[in-house]
Amino acid sequence: MSSDWSACPPHPQESLKDYVCRLRQQQNWTQAQLATAAGVHRQTIGKIEKGQTQRLNQRARNGLAFALSIPAEYLDALSQGKPITPVSSVKFCPQCWRPGQTPDPIWTDLRSHFCFACGTRLINQCAQCQQPILSLQFRFCPYCGKAYQSKAVSST
Repeated sequence: MSSDWSACPPHPQESLKDYVCRLRQQQNWTQAQLATAAGVHRQTIGKIEKGQTQRLNQRARNGLAFALSIPAEYLDALSQGKPITPVSSVKFCPQCWRPGQTPDPIWTDLRSHFCFACGTRLINQCAQCQQPILSLQFRFCPYCGKAYQSKAVSST
């Protein structure tokens, strides 16, 4: 299983239901497993995959983006029928983010450069090798192996 699902943008003309279903199947997950990973009800995943809804509330949007390791902007574009703008990296606050925790939605805004909660500059690349951070599924850089946070920050 790949850790770089953010490199898997929606195909041209792909719908929200097809995209979510495709990514779920790539993970070899059932709808129930995806729902658990995303922190939403299984019926929500069923409605999305049946095409019964195009609207995602903030909880479903952020949960699906986190569980599938994709930028939330992809889900926004598909639900609103807008063209996909490829996202080259994800941003997070090195002070506030905890591994395994869904990133704060304000960090995903393209205009955000600082954490609203603590004022720390958001990072989107590894401090060691300068490679873009494509997923927060793991807490280590896949290129150099360095942790995205120092031990003092991640243990608090």
